[in-house]
Amino acid sequence: MQTKVGELIKEGREKQNLSMRQLAELAKVSHSDISRIESGEREVPNPKILRKISKYIDVNYNDLMYAAGLGFQVTPLNPFLKRYYSSLKGHELDEALINTLGSIENWEALVKSLRNRVETENISEEEKEIILQTIEDTEYQINSANEIVKLLHSAKTKERIENERKN
Repeated sequence: MQTKVGELIKEGREKQNLSMRQLAELAKVSHSDISRIESGEREVPNPKILRKISKYIDVNYNDLMYAAGLGFQVTPLNPFLKRYYSSLKGHELDEALINTLGSIENWEALVKSLRNRVETENISEEEKEIILQTIEDTEYQINSANEIVKLLHSAKTKERIENERKN
């Protein structure tokens, strides 16, 4: 069963020892927004509110988006992606592995470049915040892609074993 976004927020807020009012003040959102999300009254909150809240409750923004039905994860909670990548064979499997590894390499280079920019350039707080959000989102993509690589390696091993049994 998928965890609801309100449950994730409440759990994260409580782990940080924050009241709803404290979180609202920190995130610069209304107390009633947080209350409605946590109670389940607002099942699909505004992504901007989720972004603001995620910073203070130590829950990744993308995990909140997934719990709200607005994103995806490569976890046991997402059987579609697991089934898709696990079912690839032959050339498709090799191509998916090459593409995924290439994406990881590109995203890691992007993160490195963005971190360097934050550390060395004189940029506005607004631009810095956008860059840090981009880094967070990109690192999430890297983690998801690494899970896909594991699935692909597993599928390659399974395919090799099946081919050996046939011969």
